[in-house]
Order: sequence, then C-alpha cells, then structure tokens
Amino acid sequence: MRSGQRPPQDQDRLCDRRARSLHRVLSACVAGLWLVCAGGCPSKASPDANQPPAKTSPQPPADSRQPPANTEKPAAATQQPSAVTQYRYKVVKTYPHDVQAFTQGLEYEDGVLYEGTGQWGQSALIKRDLESNKVLKRERLPRQYFGEGITIFRDKIYQLTWQSQTGFVYDKATFRLLKEFKYTGEGWGLTHDDKQLIMSDGTATLRFLDPNTLAETHRVTVRDNGQDITELNELEYVPDGPHGAQPPPAVNSEESPPRAGVPHAEQGAGRLFANIWYSDSIVVIDPATGQVTGWLDLTYLWPAASRPSDQFVLNGIAWLPKSNHLLITGKCWPKLYEIELTKQ
Repeated sequence: MRSGQRPPQDQDRLCDRRARSLHRVLSACVAGLWLVCAGGCPSKASPDANQPPAKTSPQPPADSRQPPANTEKPAAATQQPSAVTQYRYKVVKTYPHDVQAFTQGLEYEDGVLYEGTGQWGQSALIKRDLESNKVLKRERLPRQYFGEGITIFRDKIYQLTWQSQTGFVYDKATFRLLKEFKYTGEGWGLTHDDKQLIMSDGTATLRFLDPNTLAETHRVTVRDNGQDITELNELEYVPDGPHGAQPPPAVNSEESPPRAGVPHAEQGAGRLFANIWYSDSIVVIDPATGQVTGWLDLTYLWPAASRPSDQFVLNGIAWLPKSNHLLITGKCWPKLYEIELTKQ
C-alpha cells in the first residue's frame, strides 16, 4: 500500500494554513520530515492507555476564520442555542487496525469496514473485515490525489480529495469508478442523512449536496454559544429511529428509557458527529441548524504521549446500527475502538 516516495514538491498536510499555532506547525513539520524518510506511517505503534476521561470535554477551540456565506441556509442564524451536553464514553470492544492506514474516512456496513486513506501517492479506498482486519477489496487513487472523507449512500461509495476539487463515485460492490464530480475549495469529511450528502471543508461550514447531481443545495454554519467551530473534519450522521438515536420517553410513560449507546437526539432530526482536526475532540451537531448540542473528549482513548508522531491524530468515526455504538480510530492507529456514550 505504501509504494514509492512522495514527490519533493509535496508538503506535509500539517504545515498548511490550517494549523492554529506556530508550535503546532513546527512540530508537525518535524513529524512530516520524519514520515517522508520513513516512507509513510511506521510499522509499529506504541501501546495505548485505554481509559475514558474523568472530567468534562474541553471548550471549543478559538478560530477567527469565517466560512463561505454565499449559500448559507438562513434558518441556521435564527435558531436559539440549546443546552450543550458533555458526553462520557465506555470502551466496549477493540478491533485491529492497519497502522499503515492514514485514515481520512470511515464507514461500517454489515460487518464490513470501508476506509478512505490519504497521503500523496498512497491514497486508497479499502474494504476490510472488521473482526480480522483482512483486506477484501482495495482501489488505489491516482498519485496526484490526496484521499479524504468517504460515505456509502445506497449502492454507491462517494470519496473526496483534499485540494484537487475532485470527488469520485464508485459502485459499492465492485469499486468500479462510475464518475467524477467537482466542487470548489477543499474536501475534508463526508457523510449523508439518507437524503443529501453532507460535506466538510475545514471551516465551520457544512455543505449539503444532491447525491444524484452532486450539486450543492445549501450550507449551514456550525456554532457553539455564538462562536464558529472550525476545522471540522471526519463526519458521521446518526439518524433517529429504532436503530439510531433514540427519542426520549413520553412524560408519565411506562415505556422503558432509551437503550444505551448513542443518546437520543434532542430535536428529533438525527445528529452529526464531527471530529475537529488535530484534536481529540468530537463535536455533536444539529445538522438542520448547525447548532452544537454536545462535546465528546477522547483524549484518553489513545493518549498523544503514546503515539509515535503527533501526525497520528483522531480521524475516524463510524456508527454501528445494531448496537447503537460508535467506532473510533485515527491516522495510523493500531486499534479501532467500539464505544458506548452516556451523558455526563
């Protein structure tokens, strides 16, 4: 999977304009140079400390960049902010993960894991058996593309690229390329709400795309307490219903409370989980308004001090519908973690 060296003109992704501080840029560049010499992710990763956080999630990071506003959905600005939930988690099970996989997108369906990976000349779309990590199918991207987020919508797989303004649509069964599509700006994360594709671009903006025409229909801005939450990356939508986020029980009802897993959506429209790039935080979003409804701190899932490089950041979220749990991993992580969420 890791054949060849990156072209000399390529720069490490962590050294681009999105780094939030000089310290992070310098440390990321050092890590990037080390990776070039090593030919990608190292073959071994340090043992992890599998302990959940004992305290609340961090406050959202400050960032002064503003998202594109020309097609922003007006409703997002008129919504009143709701209470923000701090989530805790419990690790239910772990699975092996390829430490050479620079994870950019993660999807689960019927016991099979679909993963989109990045890096110049190394990007791919991969289908694996979740339990064994055995590769069932692999489609490599042309060397000029840096792969990003993926999502499965019915019988197709959609995949973004970082700076090439190009996306790909594959047949889910065969990985045969069906078509390419274009978009402006950068591609980061991708998911869908069973009606539209939802795309992140590294800003506070979420773009909604028609899955048939790939045309953009509208945008919303993600905000918490009036502050834009930027650098939204990997996305995962969790729907309401029998196999999704459970609605709260009726008042004075004798019905049993919602089952454990991913707690219910407050507004009954499903929720969007988004990793914030270069952090161990996941933000929970109402996709209809962009309002943040929760935060999840995964600092202790695989602590940064145990990772061989600070480039190995959290960046993989998949929903397991039968258990209503989340599957979490990161770039070149040795494990996937199945976690159950509870409110704090």
